[in-house]
Amino acid sequence: MSILIQNGDVFFENKISKKDIYIDDLGIMTIADQIDFDEIEETIDASNLLICAGLIDPHTHLREPGFEYKETIYSGTKSMAKGGYTTVFSMPNTNPVCDSVETIEQQLQIIQDKSLIKVFPYASISIGELGNKIVDIEELSKYTIAFSDDGRGVQSTDLMKEAMQRVNAVNGIVVAHCEDEKLLKNGGCIHDGVKAKEFNLEGISSASEYEMLKRDLQLAKETKCQYHACHISCAESVELIRQAKKDGVNCSCEVTVHHLLLNENDISEDHGRFKMNPPLRTLQDQQALIEGIKDKTIDMICTDHAPHSDEEKSRGLQNSAMGIIGSEIAFPLIYTKLVKNKVITLTQAIDLMSYNCANIFGIEGGDLVNFEKCNLAIFDLNKRDKITEKYLISKGKSTPFINEYIHGVCLMTIVDGKIIFRRDI
Repeated sequence: MSILIQNGDVFFENKISKKDIYIDDLGIMTIADQIDFDEIEETIDASNLLICAGLIDPHTHLREPGFEYKETIYSGTKSMAKGGYTTVFSMPNTNPVCDSVETIEQQLQIIQDKSLIKVFPYASISIGELGNKIVDIEELSKYTIAFSDDGRGVQSTDLMKEAMQRVNAVNGIVVAHCEDEKLLKNGGCIHDGVKAKEFNLEGISSASEYEMLKRDLQLAKETKCQYHACHISCAESVELIRQAKKDGVNCSCEVTVHHLLLNENDISEDHGRFKMNPPLRTLQDQQALIEGIKDKTIDMICTDHAPHSDEEKSRGLQNSAMGIIGSEIAFPLIYTKLVKNKVITLTQAIDLMSYNCANIFGIEGGDLVNFEKCNLAIFDLNKRDKITEKYLISKGKSTPFINEYIHGVCLMTIVDGKIIFRRDI
């Protein structure tokens, strides 16, 4: 199907300007100041709308196979398309864990059959994510975007070093959840700070994150392995990454939307929608994270989309499952709270949510390129929505941003030239 998108504010060649985009029957796009063809099957007026490369999320949990009651690849990618995402990376903590060729091929088949967008699965670092034995790095590298035991930190220094050596030998990437279990208190569920005291709960220290990050960065320096830190949450982690980059370590990192926009003081009640790992930290940590995206210490903004059932998130802070959803509302939240308030620019937000991830992980789709496959999103920066459970189409509904108003909602998502999501356009 041929499509002509006219008069859009297009982020193209590092600037936003008025352009037309023509998408032919093969999904190939042409971008120019003005395009006028006679035979076009659909013409879309994108006046006053932002058009950019589809968003890319390096950190999602699609739950299938094994936990389909939480989310499926179909329901998850449908919600991601609604948020403007055309590409996501899925974590391996499914059931079975993606720790072998057999299990990752199983997930790839489901992705092929059910996904609405592009999904790149991670393989785990250790078998079963148990931290005891390394997976077949060499064989799995042919199937995976990178290696991660997300949800658990790799506790053994020797195992992590060997994994980095083997991953480096196949030009792969280690993606690490940094959490030193020796520094965790039994039952820790929120940051070890003022709210933990207020609710009389065990806290999770910042040291449990940054001490393991410090170890990993040293190992990455020694092994020369490309290393990416998941969802950093505290000031010490930002400074460690900043210094490691200055020292020439081949490293990158991500921050979630919720860690950028919230801190422990925003935990208003004893409810599971405020429970995630890592937890919301202090105001000072939040400010350090914002400074980290501004000075490019932090490379990308992720969602850590982690859906659970309503029952699993309704047991209070102590007993609820860790994790919240975020893919449908990530860009509008960043636009509303950071771009509109002039904390970062719109082009910075787009780079943090698309281009940087594609560039670091070596995939296509992070920018709009003439005569290549069309993967884009169209946003109405003036349109206002309210985040409600009814608004969310993910199976998971738990978010600390419930009932907040957002601007910058997605009106259309196109993947490989096909309209996957559309509303009001």
